Parts: sequence; C-alpha cells; structure tokens
Amino acid sequence: MWKEFKEFALRGNMLDLAVGFIMGVAFGAVVASLVKDLLLPPIGLLLGKVDFSNLYATLTPGHPAGPYPSLAAAQQAGAVTLNYGLFLMTLINFFFVALAVFLLVKVINHLRPPAVTQKACPYCLSKIPAPASRCLYCTADQPGGSST
Repeated sequence: MWKEFKEFALRGNMLDLAVGFIMGVAFGAVVASLVKDLLLPPIGLLLGKVDFSNLYATLTPGHPAGPYPSLAAAQQAGAVTLNYGLFLMTLINFFFVALAVFLLVKVINHLRPPAVTQKACPYCLSKIPAPASRCLYCTADQPGGSST
C-alpha cells in the first residue's frame, strides 16, 4: 500500500498540480494585497475617506446595541452584519486575478506555434488536411497519413 501511495504522490501530474496550486495561492495573496493595500486606499480617499473593510449593514444589533464604530466592534458585540465592503474587496480581487490569468493565457497562446491543420502533398504540392491519407487532387497515398 505504501508503494502504491508513493507512486501516486510522486506521479508527474500530481507534482505539477501541487506546484500549480501553491503558486495559485501565493498569487492570490499577492493580488489580495495589491487590492487591499494599494488600490482601495486611494479609491476610498477619492470617495470621501471610505474604508471598504468597514462598510457593513447591521441586520440584528448586538449587546450593547449600536451604532458601532467599525465592523470589528459590531462583531465583538455579537451583531449580525451584512459585510458588503468585504464582498466588494473580494469582487475586485477576483477581477484582478481573472484579468491576470486571461493575460497570461493570451501571452502563452501567442508564444505557442500555430497548430498544423494542412500539409503539402509531396507529389503535386497541393494543400491537403494534415491527417489525410490520400491527396484530394492527385490521389497519391500520403506518407504517415491515417489509413482508412
């Protein structure tokens, strides 16, 4: 059983998945910090010194009853809150992660060579589909083509 587990855990795809997951978590933390520490403070300042992490609505007051100076104070008092500021921060984080992944995939696809869909017949030099086993124009058998 140990041998099977070792083979499973050390399989190439499993290691690639683990590395990808770790990098994804680290990348998510960087983007979260970018949004929380660099982007939202100037936006909050422009909107009248708004702290997004303290935007909430009190659904049920706690003991003692509000108003509360911050979300942490409301939660400490046991109030039930709707934390729409934290949701906005999470939404902005998602947007930047999605944008970064989109740009990364776009760059990788641009660097990747285009897929070969056609080949030249070695006899008449006509363009034919790559998997063809016979030329459409001169009917010659193609080397390496799939046989039917």
